[in-house]
Amino acid sequence: MRSSNPSLGKDTFRGMQADRSHTMTIQGTVNKTFILFLLLCATAAFTWTQYYAGKDIQSLLLIGLFGGFIVALITIFVKKAAPFTAPLYALLEGLAIGGISAMFESQFEGITTQAILLTLGTLFSLLFAYRSGWIKVTENFKLGVFAATGAIFFVYIADLILRFFGMEVPFIHETGPLGIGISVVIVVIAALNLVLDFDFIEEGTRHRAPKYMEWYGAFGLMVTLVWLYLEILRLLSKIRSK
Repeated sequence: MRSSNPSLGKDTFRGMQADRSHTMTIQGTVNKTFILFLLLCATAAFTWTQYYAGKDIQSLLLIGLFGGFIVALITIFVKKAAPFTAPLYALLEGLAIGGISAMFESQFEGITTQAILLTLGTLFSLLFAYRSGWIKVTENFKLGVFAATGAIFFVYIADLILRFFGMEVPFIHETGPLGIGISVVIVVIAALNLVLDFDFIEEGTRHRAPKYMEWYGAFGLMVTLVWLYLEILRLLSKIRSK
């Protein structure tokens, strides 16, 4: 099995064994995803209110971004720790999401509500399409999404490095037709990663993965949802700026 989400690789279930009463289930993963979502919303609301209260949220953003990244790496490499690290990741990521959302909202009123609704709408639409069999997760599909996601990752890394020298990758930050078109493509690719996440979770239940993998599957889904939300937020800001 292959997945473009770094937390959901094809060898994830290799060598895992669990007895029948302690195996991964779809319902269990859904429940844990909901818990992570609530935790993320709680800290996001905290940062949001701090921003609108006129407080400096720079430290909260840094803690959320770098703390979330470190905890995500720990979760990926130590999967058994997911029941503890996945909730911590959600709490930390919420600090960053809340601050970023508040800054966008201060520039474009109503943009965060639009981004949230579009993210949730995309999630449930793709879940319905996947469960209905309209989307087939073939090996070529997985490879294509994996390659596209990897390309985006390297472009973002290159842009980050260039910014230290006062430059940036052309077009990706522009609000013209080309810049908006690039953002649309990135949003589509991020959305397709959700399909791979669904497939991963279903694969885990078929392989009778250990119970803690429910937290790991929920964590992987949250990683993709956070990315999708931020990309939709960015796309909407480009459209509103134009």
